[in-house]
Amino acid sequence: MSDTNGPRALLKRIRVWLVVFIVCLVLSGATAFPLVTELRLADGALNSWAAPLADAFPGLAEWIARVRTGLEGADAQAPYLLYGTDWLAFAHLVIAVAFLGPYREPVRNIWVIEFGMIACVGIVPLALICGPVRGIPFWWSVIDMSFGVFGILPLLVVHRLIKRLEALEAAPVLTSTAGRTSPA
Repeated sequence: MSDTNGPRALLKRIRVWLVVFIVCLVLSGATAFPLVTELRLADGALNSWAAPLADAFPGLAEWIARVRTGLEGADAQAPYLLYGTDWLAFAHLVIAVAFLGPYREPVRNIWVIEFGMIACVGIVPLALICGPVRGIPFWWSVIDMSFGVFGILPLLVVHRLIKRLEALEAAPVLTSTAGRTSPA
């Protein structure tokens, strides 16, 4: 019978959570490359098959159209400005790679999890400060802040699991007279 709280089970749970987190980071980074195309698709969808959504949320449709116009203008007149979002995408991919350390050796690399948690918390003040400065609607800043909120949740779970794994690994092992080992 396998122990659902043993080191192997904890390691498996840690790795599953980390894979989910890494995949989400990669996907969020990959979507920062084709912004102009994405905005064209989103705007087109809001004007066709997703029209009920645009009718329900006219501010959303107006914002998507405004951002599309701005991005298309930047792409046509100053494409180097979009290079900044390429770096944003690259940063997401690099950060995702950093989480391979805790995947391989969770206890030793718990600092990466803590770094990720700090970054998630940092999203909130960034959105609250930079959003108004850049003329971003508050509801869009709330969406941005949700990435930090939803991002920290799996990291909190992973952090707790790593601490449990660390405690199990640190527990002294006693040898019984039957030759089996068990934690003290």
